[in-house]
Amino acid sequence: MAKWVRFTDGGTTGFGKVDGDRIAVYAGNMFNGAKPTGEVRPLEGAALAAPCDPTKIIALWNNFHGLAAKLNVAEPAEPLYLLKSIGSVAAPDSEVRRPPAYSGKTVYEGELGIVIGKTATNISEDEAASHIFGYTIVNDLTAADILNKDPTFPQWARAKGFDGYGPFGPWIVTDVDPTLANVRTVLNGAERQNYPLSDMIFPPARLVSLLSQDMTLNPGDLIACGTSIGVGSMKEPRNEVEVSIDGIGTLRTVFVQ
Repeated sequence: MAKWVRFTDGGTTGFGKVDGDRIAVYAGNMFNGAKPTGEVRPLEGAALAAPCDPTKIIALWNNFHGLAAKLNVAEPAEPLYLLKSIGSVAAPDSEVRRPPAYSGKTVYEGELGIVIGKTATNISEDEAASHIFGYTIVNDLTAADILNKDPTFPQWARAKGFDGYGPFGPWIVTDVDPTLANVRTVLNGAERQNYPLSDMIFPPARLVSLLSQDMTLNPGDLIACGTSIGVGSMKEPRNEVEVSIDGIGTLRTVFVQ
């Protein structure tokens, strides 16, 4: 198992592997032929960036049996998804601000993220595992009041695409089975979500295979696997959200409104 991170230093971005309380710095391409430089820097105090630079973010809707049952909606026969703006990417520990043009509620959504490591086009479910680089944590922030503001057109892309509304990280973990873990979301010290990833309607390998039949998946692309029961709005002027997944870590975000 490896934990890959990106960090910023003096206006430049580097990457490496977390080794205890240190970062072993690498050069080259994280997904193909990365080589250690021999440089080591402390993890504590490092300015971590989003752990990869996706060409697209695919976000799932209605991908958990439990949530479908609670909402009393049919389980989908194929993945239901949207594309989330690249401008929504935010680093771990970011302070995200509600945009001035929007005065409605914003909700948190703790999710598993799949990071693609190898170009995938029309691959089978059996091939998918070799195309998954690793897993990360996503807080899929959503401007909920925008979704159905216009009765003629559900505005998924706009509601989820504001700047900063896609924090993920703090790193990408390889060689882990996330379906054995739970997603736990804590808002201002109170647990709001705790659901098993084994409850996914489309688990990672099947999901990657099906999505690759719709569009080419590139190294670094991020798939947010959808959320389950416990989503809610953030009501305080300043809100701290921590999303944790066993075996991966904790993503912390501060939302200010």
